[in-house]
Amino acid sequence: MVSKKLTVTNPLGFHLRESSLFVSEVSKYDCSVTIHGNDKEIDGKSVLLLIAAGLKCGTEIEVVCDGPEEKEALEAGVKLIESEFGTK
Repeated sequence: MVSKKLTVTNPLGFHLRESSLFVSEVSKYDCSVTIHGNDKEIDGKSVLLLIAAGLKCGTEIEVVCDGPEEKEALEAGVKLIESEFGTK
């Protein structure tokens, strides 16, 4: 299991576009992806659950990956979030 804590800096947070991009990226990897934020544990491979979690700009989150390709998934997911979902 690997994890990283970070802050959502994208102005829209995890809206539909951002959630879809994140799920599309991390779903390429053979592992589970969980996001801890807003006192919730969210399946990082579910667009609807990410949107429903209300992860707004400034929210502190932890991305946790567990499985054979956990390091690759974590790196890809964190890179996407830190790039403000490709806008930075």
